[in-house]
Amino acid sequence: MSRPDTRAEEVQVTEPGEGGRGSRLLNLIERAGNALPHPFWLFWILGGVVACVSWALNASGLQVRDPASGDMVGVNSALSANAVRDLISGAQESFVNFGPLGVMLTVMLGVAVAERSGLFEALARRMLSGVSPRTVVLGVALGGVLGKFISESAYVVLIPLGAVAFRAVGRSPMLGMIVAFVSINAAGDANPLIAPGDALYASVATEAAHLVDKDVVVRATDNMYFTTVSAFVLAGTIALVVDKFLTKREHHLTPDADLEAAAAQQVVVSEVDNATEVRALKLTGLAALGYAGLIVLAMVPTSSPLRGEGGAIVESTFMNSIAIFLTVFFLLIGAVYGRLTGRISGSAAIPGFMADGVRSIAPLLVLFFAVSQFLALFKWTNIATVVAVEGADFLKQLGAPTLVLFTLLIAAIATMNLAITSGSALWTLVAPALVPMLMLIGTNPATTMALYRIADSCTNSITPMSPTFMLCVGYLQTLNRKAGIGTLVSFTLPIAMSMLLVWVLLFFAWYLLGIPLGPGAPVR
Repeated sequence: MSRPDTRAEEVQVTEPGEGGRGSRLLNLIERAGNALPHPFWLFWILGGVVACVSWALNASGLQVRDPASGDMVGVNSALSANAVRDLISGAQESFVNFGPLGVMLTVMLGVAVAERSGLFEALARRMLSGVSPRTVVLGVALGGVLGKFISESAYVVLIPLGAVAFRAVGRSPMLGMIVAFVSINAAGDANPLIAPGDALYASVATEAAHLVDKDVVVRATDNMYFTTVSAFVLAGTIALVVDKFLTKREHHLTPDADLEAAAAQQVVVSEVDNATEVRALKLTGLAALGYAGLIVLAMVPTSSPLRGEGGAIVESTFMNSIAIFLTVFFLLIGAVYGRLTGRISGSAAIPGFMADGVRSIAPLLVLFFAVSQFLALFKWTNIATVVAVEGADFLKQLGAPTLVLFTLLIAAIATMNLAITSGSALWTLVAPALVPMLMLIGTNPATTMALYRIADSCTNSITPMSPTFMLCVGYLQTLNRKAGIGTLVSFTLPIAMSMLLVWVLLFFAWYLLGIPLGPGAPVR
């Protein structure tokens, strides 16, 4: 099988000795970050720090009023008999119920079949055969932004696919992973599609708004116009930063030769002639359309078990269990393609591919154990609640002009997000204070929700506290054993900060022009 023309002359990759002051700073950040302990040990160390901080805050008697329940809550000391008892007895449950763990394992069962059948490689090669190495960045970025619709599953599906896409045009597959990751992680809240998270944000905002006005209803579509435009603006920002700046550092993302050879071997297991491949891709596409059509037909009746209560579609069995449907989808198309090309000789090969997929992510399972225990400790101490409430109260007491207040609000939430990386958890904590506060100065709850999206998204891609950040580190280490936290931060930091600036400026222009954020949702 002939390989695609890499057109390497279209990308000028700077050699290690080149680069300006900014590049040298990022090199320093990379070295400092990679000097940190292995992420597995880092989370245990951070757990010790949190335990000591919780003891000090508990001893100080600090308490805040939880806006959700109205109760006074303080920080629980992790250096107590109750803490040791609860955390040890709940360790297994914390690990098993760790959100990304179940999604990753489930979706990987299907993705492994599609990947090892050669489907991903064939699709990427044919789709990108006429695409320049520069254009591929925008393509992967758009895919990542739109891919957040499938929630946490997007990371498992699109990060490896980003590697395949970049490899197909002769660029570093590690950079492809990073572009896919930052697009999902930092720009995912700009998705133009209505996802389950939108319904959650809207319901929390509605409850918070009722503290001021019982008649206010915030809908999942209230940010639709703004997020649709934002999706394309942010994808373009990612492509611009990567092409104009990070390409100069692409030499830092050279895979280990043996790992790269193994990765390439996984998706190119046999030669397939062009006619057979074209026929297989067409029939696989028909199978994918048939699968989608069956789901649509199954959801037509309002009483369908795939719908939610009262016939709801956004909050439904289908949307809440999207990982299962994705697993079946990738299993189906991988099996069809592999059977037609001869890469799957019989049904017995499919479980073998699935097992290979699980084995390939074994290092991530080990890392997730440490991450899950740290997050359980952090949640048990109530430090997250105290940080969120104190930060919201600080903003409330400033009495600053609207745009200044918006800027401070974004900065404060973006900083909180470095530690509390769950978007839904942080929104649940701060919305009951922020939504009523801003309503009293004339701000629509939909506007507060849009501000939160901006603040919550960008810094996710630069904090090791995020499970998906560590997931991406794990993926990078499948191609380069020395890749670490510093490697990822040194590439995501310029993108994240550029996106944050561009998104804030876009919102301010939107606000000043008075453009509605969504159907029936004025910006002010």
